[in-house]
Amino acid sequence: MAVERTLSIIKPDATRRNLTGKINARFEDNGLRIVAQRRLQLTRVQAEAFYGVHKERSFFNDLCDFMTSGPVVAQVFEGEGAVAKNREIMGATNPANADEGTIRKDFAESVEANSVHGSDSPENAAIEIAFFFAETDIVG
Repeated sequence: MAVERTLSIIKPDATRRNLTGKINARFEDNGLRIVAQRRLQLTRVQAEAFYGVHKERSFFNDLCDFMTSGPVVAQVFEGEGAVAKNREIMGATNPANADEGTIRKDFAESVEANSVHGSDSPENAAIEIAFFFAETDIVG
């Protein structure tokens, strides 16, 4: 398996509850390295641009409202099969369907407030990473 990079976002529900360190420990304990990280407050324009693929879906406005409701932590992980590994550690989008020991099973409040976002493919990871970080921000 190849070394990859993927984007992770710790969402407002988790930053509000001061879970950043606990969540990051899960990723690091499973072999992912944090090679870029920043805490920021998304604007409505940024949230709408980032989640633009969902613009026509019924949950789009609520998602943008939620993602702008508090600070997020955007980060780049690097590691063997980072995209798949990140998604495995996060667990299913719906915490009720997530496996025991995953971030969403342990920390999510709801389907929307599910504590973390992760890229779903290497192609989307590259796009999402570039949304938040310049190449010079990523230090391997």
